[in-house]
Amino acid sequence: MSIATSARFARRELRGGLRGFRIFLACLALGVAAIAAVGSVRSAIEAGLEREGAALLGGDAELDFTYRFATETERAWMDEVADTVSEIADFRSMAVVDRNGETERGLTQIKAVDAAYPLVGFVELSPEMPLPDALAGADGLPGAVMERALIDRLGLGVGDTFRLGTQDFVLMATLAREPDSAAGGFGLGPRTIVLRSALENAQLLAPGTLFNSKYRLDLPDGTDLAALEALSRDQFEATGMRWTDARNGAPGVAEFVDRLGAFLVLVGLSGLAVGGVGVSAAVRAYLAGKTSVIATLRTLGAERRVIFQTYFLQIGVLSLLGIVIGLALGAIVPIALAPIIEARLPIPASFTIYPAPLFEAAIYGLLTAFVFTLWPLARAEDVRAATLFRDALDKARMLPRPSYLLWIGLGLGALLGIAGVFSGTWWLTLWTAGGIAFALGLLALAATLIRWLSRKIAPRAKGRPALRWALGAISGTREGAASVVLSLGLGLSVLAAVGQIDGNLRNAITGNLPDIAPSYFFVDIQRDQMPGYTERLENDPAVSRIESAPMLRGIITQINGQRAADVAGDHWVLSGDRGITYSETPAENTRITDGEWWPEGYTGTPQISFAAEEAEEMGLSIGDSMTINILGRDITGTVTSFREVDFSTAGIGFILSMNPAALQGAPHTFISTVYAEDQAETQILRDIANAYPNVTAIRVRDAIDRVSEVLSGLAAATSYGAAATLLTGFLVLIGAAAAGTQARTYEAAVLKTLGATRQRILVSFATRAALLGLGAGAVALAAGIAGGWAVSTYVMETDFTVIWPSAFAIVIGGVSATLLAGLAFAWGPLAARPAQVLRGRE
Repeated sequence: MSIATSARFARRELRGGLRGFRIFLACLALGVAAIAAVGSVRSAIEAGLEREGAALLGGDAELDFTYRFATETERAWMDEVADTVSEIADFRSMAVVDRNGETERGLTQIKAVDAAYPLVGFVELSPEMPLPDALAGADGLPGAVMERALIDRLGLGVGDTFRLGTQDFVLMATLAREPDSAAGGFGLGPRTIVLRSALENAQLLAPGTLFNSKYRLDLPDGTDLAALEALSRDQFEATGMRWTDARNGAPGVAEFVDRLGAFLVLVGLSGLAVGGVGVSAAVRAYLAGKTSVIATLRTLGAERRVIFQTYFLQIGVLSLLGIVIGLALGAIVPIALAPIIEARLPIPASFTIYPAPLFEAAIYGLLTAFVFTLWPLARAEDVRAATLFRDALDKARMLPRPSYLLWIGLGLGALLGIAGVFSGTWWLTLWTAGGIAFALGLLALAATLIRWLSRKIAPRAKGRPALRWALGAISGTREGAASVVLSLGLGLSVLAAVGQIDGNLRNAITGNLPDIAPSYFFVDIQRDQMPGYTERLENDPAVSRIESAPMLRGIITQINGQRAADVAGDHWVLSGDRGITYSETPAENTRITDGEWWPEGYTGTPQISFAAEEAEEMGLSIGDSMTINILGRDITGTVTSFREVDFSTAGIGFILSMNPAALQGAPHTFISTVYAEDQAETQILRDIANAYPNVTAIRVRDAIDRVSEVLSGLAAATSYGAAATLLTGFLVLIGAAAAGTQARTYEAAVLKTLGATRQRILVSFATRAALLGLGAGAVALAAGIAGGWAVSTYVMETDFTVIWPSAFAIVIGGVSATLLAGLAFAWGPLAARPAQVLRGRE
């Protein structure tokens, strides 16, 4: 018989409808839909970023300089290539309000603009007015606009005055929207916009203070951005210039969205793995019901391959149907929810149907269906012509033939390879695959152990018939213990791991950190202010420790005479400017891991002490040369030592330190950390701010709260992905419960005939469901804790403790889910009449 015969048999089988395949379709469709939806949202954001690149950036291109303004030569080049140039200074400072003898202060991110701002887009103010009118001010004072959060914190109203440095401003309006906010990245304080010219007497932009200057260019139509970028880099890259253009107006946001999307797709793959368990169970249950049909076909001369091809074609058609349903949901749901999603996004998104993420989801769905259906399909061909009796499939050999095992292995390899290619993060893909494999192996072992323990304990449950019946059912093959534990357990494992990772990351930031972190960071302290600053704090008994250091910012441009990126790749140290300090001697408690510190009074060629861990990651060695651009000047030094730098305490830590003579004459300020008692913090801030208006204070606890808000959004996004996985597991659980309905109906009929009450039978059904849920939850908890520990320890590099509230919720969730599913399918068996059931089994 040929493939045509198998196709004809498959077509006849499909005439029976979708009975027995609803859970199959739901599991496959939900997994595909989750991946397609995540991909579609990611594509919508990427399209929005590309479409609005110029508006997000504030111009066609931007040149960014650290702690200095452009030189005359640089500015002349910009004026030559651009139709219009807008200059912006971006920095942090303190907004101060004096009211009734009391002083209120708030950290703010200041954007000092010129008359050309914004080149693209518009600033929304409340009450509505043009930005130039708002910044012109009133009553002889320059104007300012400020975000609502800071206005409320300082208790301001439109028309009130506040101070930045030594300059008074009048609040003219609330800043509702700035078009280039996404390009600004993460900020510790709400935004305030003023004219740069209004800061001339504010003492906030003195040489050496911490600020960035940004030059937005409005370019002529048809300008080749790539060619212009290359030209600018040839001329100015050595001066520390950073180029961004409208092709990727918010590169930090784009990279974050891409990585988060890749991670959520991998979480979605966990959901597909759970769905795969349900798919496999559904196919196995369906084929078990077709045992007599298969045996009959074998009796009539059908070969093994005809049996396999028949049901392979049937399952293939149904898999395609499930994938199409999933793709439709994944494409339509994001569009339907677009208003809600756009309202919560701080960046533009363009929602439509994107073929690429749908294709990716379809590939994942096809490979998952192939891998998880091939095993039960291969076992079906082992049904012999003589096995015309019930449960013959259960007695077939456990492992398929080697050729099928090879195809399953190839399918898994293809799935893993495609996931690595699509996600772009092989290490995360391998971590995810390893975690899923570990969890599935642990859950399969647990299912076997649960059945074995049930078999051993059941005879000892004398006097407790409901418990004995429950244990006896679990130890058999009909109750589907393996499907329940695998599907629900894997979904709970993902959720447990997310809960442990999120909890430990929060603990690392908000738990122990405040106990060891300083109260304040003070930045932009001028050299001549240091004696008075130090005296005020050293004489305060509430201050336990002060740490101060000179601070400059620089960009590493070359290593051993080559471009730094060519030597160390895309390491984070090279992604922007880094803090640089100098000292005659190593700081207290500094541990030199390799090399030697320069001698006191050293005035030779510049020497560098580099952070040991980062040096190892970048492949640096003692004796390497390194060029750092500081305020437009290249300084080349030799790496002479490596030292440990601990950033986990939130104290002062510099990647790079140099001998003092190397930085002699470079304008700079000082940074300081203050460790003080809580009740003394307010007075310290008041005294320092009154004495030195140019100094910016950053309260560490406020920064911690800001980071925690960001983490909440990340945890929520990840939890949604894990919840989809759990929902798939619950569907598989329902499928397992439904598949066992006939067996429970027969069991209830026999027990009723022997005198058992409905109540006792119901207790037995509930007990077996609770025991399976408890087992799945306990194993999921162990797998989740192991996964959380691995990610926290090796990826996040934080301490790990078990988050018990999350852990208990997982176990309770497992018990509740199985109880709910079990009881939902218990009423039919309990209501069946024993005579009818037993007569039908004769």
